[in-house]
Amino acid sequence: MCGLSGEIRFDGERPDLAAVERMSDRLAARGPDGRGTWTQGAVALGHRRLKIIDLSDLGAQPMTDARGEITGVFNGCVYNYQELRDELRGLGHHFASTSDTEVVLKAYQQWGIACVERFYGMFAFALVEHRTGRVVLGRDRLGIKPLYLARTPGRLRFASSLPALLAAGDVDTSLDPVAVHQYLSWHATVAAPHTVLNGVRKLPAATVRVVEPDGTHRDHRYWQPSYTRRPEYADMAPDEWRDLVLEALRTAVRRRMVSDVQVGVLLSGGLDSSLIVALLADEGQRDLMTFSVGFEAEGGEEGDEFRYSDLVAREFGTDHRRLMVPSHGVSAALDGAVAAMSEPMISHDVVAFHLLSEQVSKEVKVVQSGQGADEVFAGYHWYPELADAAREEEPERYAATYFDRPHADLTRILQPHMLPHEDVSGRFVREHMAVPGAETALDAALRLDTHVMLVDDPVKRVDNMTMAWGLEARVPFLDHELVELAAACPPELKLADGGKGVLKAAGRKLLPRDVVDRPKGYFPVPAIKHMAGPVLDRVREALGSPEANRRGVFQESYVAELLAAPDEHRTNRGANALWQVALLEIWLQTHGIK
Repeated sequence: MCGLSGEIRFDGERPDLAAVERMSDRLAARGPDGRGTWTQGAVALGHRRLKIIDLSDLGAQPMTDARGEITGVFNGCVYNYQELRDELRGLGHHFASTSDTEVVLKAYQQWGIACVERFYGMFAFALVEHRTGRVVLGRDRLGIKPLYLARTPGRLRFASSLPALLAAGDVDTSLDPVAVHQYLSWHATVAAPHTVLNGVRKLPAATVRVVEPDGTHRDHRYWQPSYTRRPEYADMAPDEWRDLVLEALRTAVRRRMVSDVQVGVLLSGGLDSSLIVALLADEGQRDLMTFSVGFEAEGGEEGDEFRYSDLVAREFGTDHRRLMVPSHGVSAALDGAVAAMSEPMISHDVVAFHLLSEQVSKEVKVVQSGQGADEVFAGYHWYPELADAAREEEPERYAATYFDRPHADLTRILQPHMLPHEDVSGRFVREHMAVPGAETALDAALRLDTHVMLVDDPVKRVDNMTMAWGLEARVPFLDHELVELAAACPPELKLADGGKGVLKAAGRKLLPRDVVDRPKGYFPVPAIKHMAGPVLDRVREALGSPEANRRGVFQESYVAELLAAPDEHRTNRGANALWQVALLEIWLQTHGIK
C-alpha cells in the first residue's frame, strides 16, 4: 500500500520533476516509510512507500527490472504474488526481492496487459516500457485503489489522490455540472470518469489504459461478472449456497492475511466484520487485534454499538481496543477528515473512519474491514422494494428509492449555470441498467451498486481515511471470486431473512445468534446528523464565506432556508440536506479551490 504519481509529456518537453515531487510530498501519509522518483525521456514517476511486503530496501519504488526494460510504481497488494512468482520462475524469470511489485513487473513482461487477469488483490499501477515509451495504467476490479488523472495539452499527470494533482498545479478547478448533479442526486456518488472538478478524471475500475508516446490511448475493461444464474450452480439447495459462500469468504479472508507485518480487524460488531474475526479464529489466529469506535449520543440517538463488538471480542478472545469520541471531538476531527478526502463524501462514517484509523495506525499497519457486504449480498433495507419492480421499470424504481432528490428539485437548489439541461444522473442509471447481463431487477440494482456506487462511495471512504494515517485496509467481501459467486446467487437467497440471508445463514455456523440476528446497524455520528453546535458553527462559517458567495453554486434562498432550520430538512434518503450542501463547500475551501 502506497502512493504513486507521475507525468507523461507528449510535446517533446522533459517532464516537470518538481511537480512530481510536489505530488509525492502530498502523498506522504499514504507512504511514510520511503520515497523515490525516476525519470527517463518523456516520463517521470514518484512513489511513497508503506512497507507491508518485503520490508527491505529491495522493495523500494519506483522499481526497474534487472534487464532495464520496464520501470513501475505500484499501490496495493497482490495477494497471490507468491504463487505468481513461483509460476514466473518456472517460465525463466529471476527475482531480486520478495515484493509483490517485482511480481507485477515480471507478470507484465510475461503476459502484457493480460497480467491483471491473474492478479488477486487491490491495486493501481503505472508501468513504463523503456524501448517504446509506452505507459500502462491499471486499476483493480472493484476500484479499491484509486488513480486520478489530469490531462492538459501536451501532458498527462496521474496520482493516487486528487489533492496530489492539485499540489502539482495547473489543474482546471472549475466545477463539473454533471458531477455536481450526481453528488446531489446519488448521495455523493460521482461515477468514473468524472470528479467534481472539470480538470480531474479517474481511471474506471477493472480498466487498463495504454498510453502511447503521442498521447493517444486505448482502454481495456478486463472484468465484469454476469449477474445471471449460471449452469454450474443449477439446482443447488440453500444450504449448499450457504456453505459455498462461507468457503469463498474463508478463502478471501485467508488471502488478506498475506503480510510481513501484523494484520488487525476493524470490528463494528455487525455481521460482516464479526464474520471476518470468526473465520480468522477458526483458522487458528491468536491474539488478533480488533478495533471499534463510538460517538457521544445526540438528539436522543445512540452513537456506539460497543455491546456487540465487545460480545464478539469476548467470544473469540481478541485483543480489543475501543475509541469513544465526544461530540466536540467530531467537530475538531472534521477538518482533518475533509482534508483526507480525494472527493467530497457526505456519509457520516467518514469522520468515524478517520478518527479510528488514527488510533489503529499506532498499533498495526494493516487491517481487514467488512466493507462491501451490503452491496454484494443485498443487505440494505431498500433492496426488497427494488426487487419488486419489473426489470424494465428498475431504473425509475432505483432513482425513486435511492436518489436523494429528483432532477426537478435541483432547479431551486442550484444556480442556473450549474444545472445540466437534463437528468444526467437518471440517464446514467438507465444506460447502466440497459447493458445485458443482469437477469432480474435486483440483479440490475446490485450490479450498479457493486460496480459504481460502492466504488465511488464506501470503498473510496475507507481508502482515503485509512491511508491518511498510513494504514492499509483490506476488504475480503470485495474478493473478486466472492463477488462473482454472489452475482450468480439467486436473488431470493440474498433477500431472505431481512437481507443478506445467505450470509446470515453462513454466520450462524460461526457466530453468536445475538450478532447474526441483531437489527442492522450503521456507523452513527449523531453530532453530524443532528447538526450539534460545533458542527453547525463550521457549516455556517463555510456557507457564509466570501469564497462560497463568489462561487455561486447554490441558490441563496435555498441555503438560507436550510440554515434557518438546520436539523429539519432531509433528503429522500433521510440525510441532512444542510450537511450535503455544506460539505461540498467545506471540501472546496479545504483544498484551496477558489
